[in-house]
Amino acid sequence: MFFPTGSHKENGLDFNPLKAIVAPRPIGWISSISKDGIHNLAPYSFFNAVSDTPAMVAFSASPSGGGHKDSVKNIEDTGDFVVNIVSAALLDAMNMSSAGVAADISEFDTANLTPAPSQLVSSPYVAEAPCYLECKLWKILDLPSAADGTYNKLVIGEVVGIGIDDALITDAGKIDVTRFKPAARLGYKDYAIIDKVFELSRPDD
Repeated sequence: MFFPTGSHKENGLDFNPLKAIVAPRPIGWISSISKDGIHNLAPYSFFNAVSDTPAMVAFSASPSGGGHKDSVKNIEDTGDFVVNIVSAALLDAMNMSSAGVAADISEFDTANLTPAPSQLVSSPYVAEAPCYLECKLWKILDLPSAADGTYNKLVIGEVVGIGIDDALITDAGKIDVTRFKPAARLGYKDYAIIDKVFELSRPDD
């Protein structure tokens, strides 16, 4: 089967397969703070690390309602954000934080999570998260418009600080992801839990 992008329904697929093909993806659980001091927390399906040196991450935010999400506005105003890692134990709380609420309501409260003060940025991090990345905004890009005129914003940040639960660090000085089992986003309403890993060395190692 082959079809031009956007014509999946005409080819017998009720749902766009893109997210199912580009999978699994880490979940960008983004915390930010408004100019009025309201803590915001929202998960993003299109997220990843994009550079090692300098350490950079990016997530894409689609419009909701009359404009773009609170996360983007907050980041534009304050210049920073935090990426919180979603463990298997936090999957329900992450899902709860995806609900649409008014800008003056904190998803930390609705998801029963604890905002903790960051070291290098103004945005809080999720105290219950196994790891988190404190980020300074580098750039927000407007992506090309879709046929209906809507467009996504690509938020790119530099990682300036890393927080890790000490219990996740092995004697070899590595993080054992099976100790917290990160959640990953698939297509449709599907998710995966990473609880088994293996090593694969390069041919020239």
